[in-house]
Amino acid sequence: MSKVFFGFALADSMFLGDVTIKRQSLTPEEACEVIKAGIVSCLNPSHQATIQAAKERYGIEVDIPQAPPQVQLGAGDSLVVMGVRGLPRLTDRHEYTSEEVAKAIFLFSKYTVK
Repeated sequence: MSKVFFGFALADSMFLGDVTIKRQSLTPEEACEVIKAGIVSCLNPSHQATIQAAKERYGIEVDIPQAPPQVQLGAGDSLVVMGVRGLPRLTDRHEYTSEEVAKAIFLFSKYTVK
């Protein structure tokens, strides 16, 4: 059975052997539907503020495991990547303001192994 993972980045080490990958841009609404259908979270605790921002903006709720799983994408598996531009680095606090979240640009892509 194929799996759908969710994370913030794509790494070469996620792919098993030589594969063909299809990349598809998703609207926030499409990404929400994929997430609601069930994903394996690849996030880590340092991503809490960004996930909270996505929840505030789009209602996206993703669990953050204590330790992210090792991702191994095989035929039929997918990875939904959420990229965010415009949020400042949190060096002296642990959350973003509503104004910062409103100005941020959220981009979603789905990578599927053929």
